[in-house]
Amino acid sequence: MVAEIVAGQHGHLNYDTIPWVIYTSPEIAWVGKTEQALKAEGILYQIGSFPFSANGRAKAMDQAVGMVKMLAHAETDTLLGCHIIGPFASELVQEAVLAMEFGASSEDLARTIHGHPTLYEAMHEAALVRPRSRPAQD
Repeated sequence: MVAEIVAGQHGHLNYDTIPWVIYTSPEIAWVGKTEQALKAEGILYQIGSFPFSANGRAKAMDQAVGMVKMLAHAETDTLLGCHIIGPFASELVQEAVLAMEFGASSEDLARTIHGHPTLYEAMHEAALVRPRSRPAQD
């Protein structure tokens, strides 16, 4: 950012796409909004989730604990948040950070081919599963 200021340019920083990571076992990582924040803001959203217990790579690594949860806008399908508990969550969250920075939808992630077998397939599967719309208020 300093180099951009010195060059007379403006830096870009989107606070909504800063990833958060807790280095525990299993790791915890997230980016964007939580369900509680979306409800408080009155935003309709959909949830997609996928457990690592159904991911072949996580099973092969004997680390099939946790899940990926994605939150997308109910009308536009724009990705609003991603929450991960599981193996390499600190790495996996970067896919959601990139998607959110460029305004991608969960369908955009679902249509992206992910290697097999990889932990990233859990991101793909969570993006595919978005049947449950949630009201803005309980």
